[in-house]
Amino acid sequence: MRLTFFSRNAPSLLGAFLLPALFLFPSCEKKSTTPPWEGETVSAESVAKTKQSETKETAPKKEETPKPSDQKPARKGSVRFVAYNLENWLTMDRYVDRKPAGSTPKPEEEREAVIAILKDAQPDILGVCEIGTKEDLADLQQRLKVAGIDLPYSFHTGGGDEVRHLGMLSRFPITSTSVPEDLTYELGDRTRTMGRGILDAKIDSPAGELHFLGTHLKSKREIPDGDQEMMRRAEAHLLRREADRILSDNPDTQLIVYGDMNDTRQTSAIRTIQGPRDGPKSLKMAHLRDSHGESWTHFWSYQDVYSRFDYILMSPPLVSKIAWDDSRVLDGESWSKASDHRAHLLIIE
Repeated sequence: MRLTFFSRNAPSLLGAFLLPALFLFPSCEKKSTTPPWEGETVSAESVAKTKQSETKETAPKKEETPKPSDQKPARKGSVRFVAYNLENWLTMDRYVDRKPAGSTPKPEEEREAVIAILKDAQPDILGVCEIGTKEDLADLQQRLKVAGIDLPYSFHTGGGDEVRHLGMLSRFPITSTSVPEDLTYELGDRTRTMGRGILDAKIDSPAGELHFLGTHLKSKREIPDGDQEMMRRAEAHLLRREADRILSDNPDTQLIVYGDMNDTRQTSAIRTIQGPRDGPKSLKMAHLRDSHGESWTHFWSYQDVYSRFDYILMSPPLVSKIAWDDSRVLDGESWSKASDHRAHLLIIE
């Protein structure tokens, strides 16, 4: 069943969407940027079949991993989940010192900074946005292993965007994966396909079976042939449809919905994903903060604004199992070199 939306005129200023949740920190380090993305959505007729990787079958290798000195040791049986937009861990046209550098991978210093952030967090399960190919995901996996974080199980998937994908790495077995059959919607007189798709995976963990839905909704960047806000709302409805299907089949599912949703907390897209307030299928938002009490997760250098675009939401059975005092927004000193996003750490007991 396809969703139908009627477009309207998009605001001429992107800042109109960001004002409710921006945080300004003039003293923070500015990141170098890459050119605006092109072709973020494609017509349904031109979309290639969704690509996904096979779940790795080998048993995970157990090894001791170091804990940072300022971090409380995880309790026995706990699961550390990190959700992270890696900012283009892929090969693409880039600029160096404001000059075209051609098609190149994510710079080495940025990749090293990502690994430093994750080494401090010590994830058992890692859900990422803006990963490129399966080989890029394998590169991340190998670098983490060298750093002492062995996540041998992997899943790679995507949508209409042939460049940016979703990925998951896990210390525990990924028992099943799924790709939704129909991620198209009508907007105006066009049929569109969800750009980055939906990652759907189940993991057998010490906290029980965890069911993940990962996403990366349409960016705030304008495109000439569509209303970016309406596109994001349509994609949010598709994500909510999948959550409803899962919770209708089993209301006790330990469901985690996460990702870069490119919108602020009180917008229609985020409210749609959460579902009816206090209903049995309502998804509860994890209100995580950094070491300074701030909740923003994204710095957009072009507009010089700080916003909360990244979220972790969960079904009611999980709320009482979260170690809220230790779960947080990761704000290690290398965050601005690693990505334009800051990661979330959620600890499940």
